[in-house]
Amino acid sequence: MKWVGFVTESGSSILKSNVWAKMIFKSNIKWVALIGLILSLFSLLLHLLLAKFSNVSLVEYSALTGLQEGLHPKLGTQRHRKLWGVVKPLESLQPYANPRSSYPVPNEKNNGFIYAKIYGGFERIRPLICDLVAISRLLNATLVIPEIQQSTRSKGISYKFKSFSYLYNEEQFIASLKNDIIIVKSLPEKLKLGRRNNEYPTFRPKSSSSPSFYIKEILPNLKKFKVIGLILTEGGCLQSILPPSMSEYQRLRCRVAFQALHFRPEIQVLGRRMVERLRDWGQPFLAFHPGLVRDTLAYHGCAELFQDVHTELIQYRRAQLIKQGILKEELSVDSHLRKEKGLCPLMPEEVGILLRAMGYPPKTIIYLAGSETFGGQRVLIPLRAMFTNLVDRTSLCSSQELLDLVGPETPLPLDTFKFPPAKTEEQLKEEWKKAGPRPRPLPPPPDRPIYRHEKEGWYGWITETQTEPNPSPMDLRMEAHRLLWDALDYIVSVEADAFFPGFNNDGNGLPDFSSLVMGQRLFENPSSRTYRPDRKILADLFNITRENMYHPKHNWTLSVQELLNESIGQAGLIRESLYSKPTSFLSHPLPECSCRIPSDEVPAQVTGKDGRLLYGGEDTCPEWMQRGMEMLKVEPGVTEKSKAEEVELPEYEADLDEQPETDETSGNTNTTLQFDQDEEMDPND
Repeated sequence: MKWVGFVTESGSSILKSNVWAKMIFKSNIKWVALIGLILSLFSLLLHLLLAKFSNVSLVEYSALTGLQEGLHPKLGTQRHRKLWGVVKPLESLQPYANPRSSYPVPNEKNNGFIYAKIYGGFERIRPLICDLVAISRLLNATLVIPEIQQSTRSKGISYKFKSFSYLYNEEQFIASLKNDIIIVKSLPEKLKLGRRNNEYPTFRPKSSSSPSFYIKEILPNLKKFKVIGLILTEGGCLQSILPPSMSEYQRLRCRVAFQALHFRPEIQVLGRRMVERLRDWGQPFLAFHPGLVRDTLAYHGCAELFQDVHTELIQYRRAQLIKQGILKEELSVDSHLRKEKGLCPLMPEEVGILLRAMGYPPKTIIYLAGSETFGGQRVLIPLRAMFTNLVDRTSLCSSQELLDLVGPETPLPLDTFKFPPAKTEEQLKEEWKKAGPRPRPLPPPPDRPIYRHEKEGWYGWITETQTEPNPSPMDLRMEAHRLLWDALDYIVSVEADAFFPGFNNDGNGLPDFSSLVMGQRLFENPSSRTYRPDRKILADLFNITRENMYHPKHNWTLSVQELLNESIGQAGLIRESLYSKPTSFLSHPLPECSCRIPSDEVPAQVTGKDGRLLYGGEDTCPEWMQRGMEMLKVEPGVTEKSKAEEVELPEYEADLDEQPETDETSGNTNTTLQFDQDEEMDPND
């Protein structure tokens, strides 16, 4: 009994100790949980304090930023003015291309007729027509409406249009220049037969042809035969820079380009409708032209900037240019060295980073111009990820609207594509028997199959042959359609609140789309924001932050802002006058085609080493224009207080609250750019 009692007492004591241990263990768990909760709250509070008082902030337009701008209108106005405001030093410039000296009306009894065939795309056609008019005035000749070869009937365009009228308004062209030259739609009947029989001399003038060339070489033939023909291929037929005594011919070029060359009504209506649809979103928009054209990339040797088949296509075209004698360089060059020299385009990804560094929010509307973007949608993926509102003509126009613009066309031949016939079992056995002696090694792995859509694509030939085939009927038709798409993009780009070129003034001696847009914007509205980036300096900046392109330092961002803000003003205009005007006068029609309204700030004249005027020197605007501008400036209800609020802040002063400052401890700061990545799109699109 004693033993049993002892066991019972021991068991009860052990049970009590276990219960006590469990209670202590549960109590400890509670204390640990409580301590963990306190530490979590402390950590959260610490992070909030760091986020509030830290020197690092995001260069990201967030909902909070928009709310702050809504609550503080002055902050929103400053941001808007910084991104979209006018360039004040250029506000006094006004378009004025009227004759300013003795300018006789053309006489019907002149030296003869000039007809011309124009080869090339949109960017070559416009300058060539302007040069033709100037030459006709110089030679006192009647101009026959030029024939645009890219829109002839052989391209399969609609029967409603002739070559010139496919793109431009013939009646407007003739009527606008009636005081400059005589223009007819075709040669007189008695002279047409001589043209068919090749009785009249034809010439192939270069873009660098001087006025003396036409006076000495062509004028005698014109007087002798009464008809001459010009075959134009280089995007120009008269040197860009003329002596000061021929300023009236420069102004004539401006009147042709900016007043006489109107697109046909259907193009103008749809172009204005596209601009209205962009304006309906209630915010400004920026136009961007990548300038990624195969011929230009091949000329400068930029093949390594692309991948796969696109590199091969550029190299093939470069070999053709070398064979034709157009390019006198080696086939293989270092594309990255070319890019460092500014000879290769800014890729869309780089343009997106530059725009974000300038402060453009991700919701900025960007219109993508250009009928050809070499590389397809693949090269646009990073830009589309940074700016979700990236639109083009297909986004703003319905398929029916674009079809109506093209007009009724003759149906193309039916699809003649046929798959190769499948081999029979007997053929396979016969091939096996003729395969060689046994034992045979294992056959190599099969090649990736070439699908039909790859063979039928515009570059599908490179997968099967080393020779580029002749353009198909569809290719020829698409070349004509590109004229219409470029015309629509031209209208939108000129009307945009800001314009950014990806590849202008490339140095190949030919005009480009971006330069034409920049020239017309400079003529019509000089104070609008037109960026003129220096690709060489930007290449150096990108090399500095190549490993952290999406996390650049604050000083790098300031350098980009300073460079691009300078490019829209005097520094950018001087650079364009140095490098762009010698190639195409229409890209920089100053000072011949502008005048300046007297103001407190008179710009100092800047001349080049050759004595040519680079900036300033415009004539004073006539009094009637000055009075008109004064009337426009009178705005009722504008008080001195509101004017004081619109005083321009010092450079980048408004950015100090938005951009991160340099960390005193580490000496640098990473500016974070968070971008959502879209899934990769089909490169064949």
